[in-house]
Amino acid sequence: MAGNSQRRGATRKSSSRKGAVVGSGGQRRRGLEGRGPTPKAEDRVYHKAHKAKRAAQAKAAKQGGTHGAGRGGAAARAGARRSGARTSEMVAGRNSVVEALRAEVPATTLYVASRIDSDDRVREAIRVAGERGIPMLETPRGELDRLTDGAVHQGLALQMPAYEYADPAELVDPQTPGVPLVVALDGITDPRNLGAIVRSVAAFGGHGVVVPERRSVGMTASAWKTSAGAAARVPVAQASNLVRALESYRKQGYFVVGLDMDGDVELPGLDLATEPLVIVVGSEGKGLSRLVRETCDQIASIPMAAAVESLNAGVATGVALYEVARRRAEQQRG
Repeated sequence: MAGNSQRRGATRKSSSRKGAVVGSGGQRRRGLEGRGPTPKAEDRVYHKAHKAKRAAQAKAAKQGGTHGAGRGGAAARAGARRSGARTSEMVAGRNSVVEALRAEVPATTLYVASRIDSDDRVREAIRVAGERGIPMLETPRGELDRLTDGAVHQGLALQMPAYEYADPAELVDPQTPGVPLVVALDGITDPRNLGAIVRSVAAFGGHGVVVPERRSVGMTASAWKTSAGAAARVPVAQASNLVRALESYRKQGYFVVGLDMDGDVELPGLDLATEPLVIVVGSEGKGLSRLVRETCDQIASIPMAAAVESLNAGVATGVALYEVARRRAEQQRG
């Protein structure tokens, strides 16, 4: 044997096996292409860096509440709530994730289960996330179960950031064109109603929506989807006390009008429609709470046929906003 072939280890023994060698064939590498940059460790909800960041935020918020005094301390606590004290939301399930991505719901990460059985929904989710620059992570199913709190995720989950609520005072802006118009919600708990109301506010020239901090719906993925994109244009403010927020609006020249079946005036006869206005909408079952009702300048009802007991909160708000917009348009023409 020529050369150094006598040296031990100089030649490589050929494999006795024939045919294709078992391997990934580049599937795992190709599967990761187009999924965008990997999120920072502190942005991955399962990473210890994320837990450390949340713990630091909670500690800072607690210190602000302990050491802050009077109105300054309350402002610091309110700022902490708006800037991230609320937890992010996980949208789970193939249909839900695809619908959220189609509705352009804000998202920070798309989680895809390892070795997922791909179908049209999975492919669309990955494609849309890639087009929007949403980071994607391949995640073990056990970890995905934990992230979604045991929900039926079907191998897909989308993480939404905490919604950045405005302050009710921020909706009062003299530079905003048109007669001021704000909608406040009292006891609304269905996110689809909130989404529909945000959509109506955008359609009829409203300037924002106010929701209470407690016992009220928030801007969830369902609310975003129902708003059909309007949530990106209409600010939603969160009030620690709805009655005080309404009283503050009154001091700034707004009239507060509540919607209720037992109104002082029917909606077509609402003379306050052309004034700076806050329309307060109660829940479909309980209506306006007592303190909120007492804060209103007037209670308006929507005339209906006797066969109909009440309207859905989202529908009632749309009807009221249309009537206000119609009355204001008539005043401009006159």
